[in-house]
Amino acid sequence: MVSFNPQALAAAVHIRLVGLGKHYRVGQQSVQALHDINLDIRRGEVFGIIGRSGAGKSSLLRSLNRLEQPSSGQVLIEGEDIVGFDRARLAGLRQRTGMIFQHFNLMASRTVGDNVGLPLRLAGIGRAERERRVDELLQLVGLQDKRDAYPAQLSGGQKQRVGIARALVLQPDLLLCDEATSALDPQSSQAILALLRDINRRLGLTIVLITHEMEVIRDLCDRVVVLEQGRVVEQGDVWQVFGDPQHDVTRALLGTLQSAGHDVPSAQASAAILLDLHYTGASGHEPELSAIAALFGCRTHLVQGGIERIQGRALGRLRVRVEAASGAVDALLQQARQIADRVERVGA
Repeated sequence: MVSFNPQALAAAVHIRLVGLGKHYRVGQQSVQALHDINLDIRRGEVFGIIGRSGAGKSSLLRSLNRLEQPSSGQVLIEGEDIVGFDRARLAGLRQRTGMIFQHFNLMASRTVGDNVGLPLRLAGIGRAERERRVDELLQLVGLQDKRDAYPAQLSGGQKQRVGIARALVLQPDLLLCDEATSALDPQSSQAILALLRDINRRLGLTIVLITHEMEVIRDLCDRVVVLEQGRVVEQGDVWQVFGDPQHDVTRALLGTLQSAGHDVPSAQASAAILLDLHYTGASGHEPELSAIAALFGCRTHLVQGGIERIQGRALGRLRVRVEAASGAVDALLQQARQIADRVERVGA
């Protein structure tokens, strides 16, 4: 397996969607699943697609290998519009595009080795080469000792590792992931995410995934797009979208990751001011408690909040209680803006 040097490639566009639309016939009605989608997905990145149920995530993902036929627009992969591909060219595209599924889709009557090697057999690859590639992929996903086991003998996480190995066995340059971790327990999910990160870094594989789990986007993706009713409502680097979401849908989806307890607590002192210090990652501010206390020059207490680090940037919110006279609010707000990206007085 050839290793990948991330410095060798610039941020070249691997996939470009131009005016992509998709509608379905439901009885006598036409339902529009995708509306005028315009996106660039860079070579070698992990790109996430999120949205509420029915937002169009699956229709978008499945358009990238023509499992869904777009109704309008272009799907340009390495500059070629695949919308008009005939059957032969489509078969070649799908050999270069791996896909892993939520429910594994393994053949129960075949061993792990046979499941992984099946795409090679269908492609007419000789036995010796099949054996070599199967061994190589099982080594990569950590299942070299399970080659002769059957799916029923595997855990959910192990089944998904088989699915990943099978998706990679034809050496694709694009991997599509359809809710790859949603059927797994948290520990198995983390292991699969770590494996996908390793595969992306080692092989330079472009990975496009859909998920409803915000933790997956946070832990794995480089950039993300938010869909609502088939339209793009927000997109950008993960740290940017998570740190300062601009759309109500994004804020709702991120609600599960936000710190609980946003009720305004008692100031517990007549001369105390509550401030929310927001860190969006935009300016690189670091939430250093000692620096915050020194800046205000009076007793400062951390009331609640949480900070996490995404793509090397500090994101989150700290609520502090500053024991200062109410007349000092304007000065405190001005000072606080030196150490946080956004400042709000609570309960004003």
